[in-house]
Amino acid sequence: MTEPSTHDATGTDELRVETRGRLGVITLNRPKAINALTHAMVRDVAAQLRCWRDDDAVQAVLIRGAGERGLCAGGDIVSVHDAAKAGRFEESEAFFADEYRMNHMISQFPKPIVALQDGIVLGGGVGISGHASHRVSTERTRWGMPETGIGFVPDVGGTWLISRLPSQFGLHLGMTGSHITGADVMALGLSTHHVASSDLDALTEALETEEPDAALARFAAEPGESPLWAQRPWVDHCYAADTPAAIIARLREREEPEAQKAADRLESLSPTAISVTLAAVRRARQARSLGTVLKTEYRTTCAHVRGHDFPEGIRALLVDKDKSPHWRPATLDEVTADDVDAYFLEPASGDLEL
Repeated sequence: MTEPSTHDATGTDELRVETRGRLGVITLNRPKAINALTHAMVRDVAAQLRCWRDDDAVQAVLIRGAGERGLCAGGDIVSVHDAAKAGRFEESEAFFADEYRMNHMISQFPKPIVALQDGIVLGGGVGISGHASHRVSTERTRWGMPETGIGFVPDVGGTWLISRLPSQFGLHLGMTGSHITGADVMALGLSTHHVASSDLDALTEALETEEPDAALARFAAEPGESPLWAQRPWVDHCYAADTPAAIIARLREREEPEAQKAADRLESLSPTAISVTLAAVRRARQARSLGTVLKTEYRTTCAHVRGHDFPEGIRALLVDKDKSPHWRPATLDEVTADDVDAYFLEPASGDLEL
């Protein structure tokens, strides 16, 4: 059983914490890394939320990213790669366990949490914002769960979120790792409000004295048309197929350039990762709670940390940057149902304890 860690709340160079009137403000502060989450940041966010949960002076929480590029580009997975290559698997598993507990805490927080999904919101950035009560997109939002690109699967509660999207959009986004716009996330219900990026400072100031619903209503902006929504016919048809190979075959039959691009993308990715992602999203559709899904994601994560493709994907894209990962197995035909099922078994270290 993986037990929760304890950690006192502190402001650090990587995480700025302040109270403004009725508002507690958490600023992810690694702008050069697009605020990618380190283990210390994850623990500090959770510790600060525990403090504010019992502080009557704090009536709402704001989560935002420092710099101009975005909220958060994900987790510090280069550290995960280094730990895995050195055989320190427990270190990587502890990071993910604490991150998933933080995600769950955000979803259960008894006060409003306003997450500014401005700019880049990927992977762990979805986890720290996507379970908040108030999720604010802008015209600059670029949202995605890009894990399959590094031989991994959507996590941080991502399979819970995308499994509940209309149509087959969840499988499309989860398997290809495609990035979508602020208009798309509003159309899909991944964000609850849309605000112009130029108004975010004024919104933050308003939240110091106003209820989030009132402040967000004053600054509401029209998101515009969703480019993704127009692709629903081919997404519905293709991703209803039973297997990754059948999905790709259906995509190849379509005339839409976007469908061909999706097929190209899937054929370049880890056969194991897209197979496990398909199974994970379909399992998440049947789950009754985020907590259940996070426990399942922890199982698949532990298996990937100790496997081949996840460290190899990080190496190819982020360490050596040759962009030529060598997946093992190399083809979908080599991935069996038993191989996929093995990713959902309880890890040797035990299941996640929320």
